[in-house]
Amino acid sequence: MRKPDLAQAIADKADLSKDQANRVLNAVLDEITQALSKKDTVTLVGFGTFLQRHRGARTGKNPQTGAPVTIKASNTVSFKPGKSLKDAVN
Repeated sequence: MRKPDLAQAIADKADLSKDQANRVLNAVLDEITQALSKKDTVTLVGFGTFLQRHRGARTGKNPQTGAPVTIKASNTVSFKPGKSLKDAVN
């Protein structure tokens, strides 16, 4: 499912126009992004938790030459699914 498909599903279930549902979806995604950029966690009870994690510098390998390459430290986003989501998938 892509973003337009998700907006259409929201529009159908919430009795909104597709444009309104798209604005709601964009607002939710923007708020999650802003919270994560401030190192806050975002918990959607029953669905899961988004959190920012730090990945330290490490040594990798160039797949073409096999030469060692230093990969610099970075931040990444992690998602831990909630119980309801795990149960729905299994």
